Amino acid sequence: MQTPAQSPAPRLQVRNLQSPIAGPYTFDLAAGECISIAGPSGAGKSLLLRMLCDLDPNTGEILLDGAPRSGIGAPVWRSQVVYQPAEPAWWLPTAGAHFKPGQIPRMQELLPQLNLSPALLEHEVSRLSTGERQRMALIRSLACNPKVLLLDEPTAALDPEAVAATETLLRKEVASGLSVILVTHSAQQAQTLGHRHMTMRERQLHEDTP
Repeated sequence: MQTPAQSPAPRLQVRNLQSPIAGPYTFDLAAGECISIAGPSGAGKSLLLRMLCDLDPNTGEILLDGAPRSGIGAPVWRSQVVYQPAEPAWWLPTAGAHFKPGQIPRMQELLPQLNLSPALLEHEVSRLSTGERQRMALIRSLACNPKVLLLDEPTAALDPEAVAATETLLRKEVASGLSVILVTHSAQQAQTLGHRHMTMRERQLHEDTP
């Protein structure tokens, strides 16, 4: 994938981010850039994403467009640096109930791009397939209009057609300026979406040689 256009300052600057069991991590993420992260299960990939969105205890500093995380409230931070786990949580009966009124136009724009019927919004979440829930969760994440999206195996439960639609949408969003950190076990997906590639080994992050 081509190198994205560089902004004057990185979208995300990570400096000595660590927990008692992982890190330290130091790297930059540009606006409109996707970094893919590979590595065996248990190496610490999901833990890194949770630390970046401040869900797990950590020390160090992260700057978002130059503003330190330490000066931003946790709810605001998590609305701008959105984490989507491999098995997203649902806390209301239907998928549609998870969208705020201001997010509905964006949601309606995204549904057909992921081959999802609007009727699914009214179904109980438990009636949706795993793949439908995974794609609906991506729409929920994008409807927040985040600056950074942290994706943990976002296509693990999808069939090839749905994977292709998801990758097409993510390429479009990144081209529009969204910054993404993508954890994936698919080397093909990493090459398709990632501008840079990293590998997690024993909870240490290593940038792959181009």
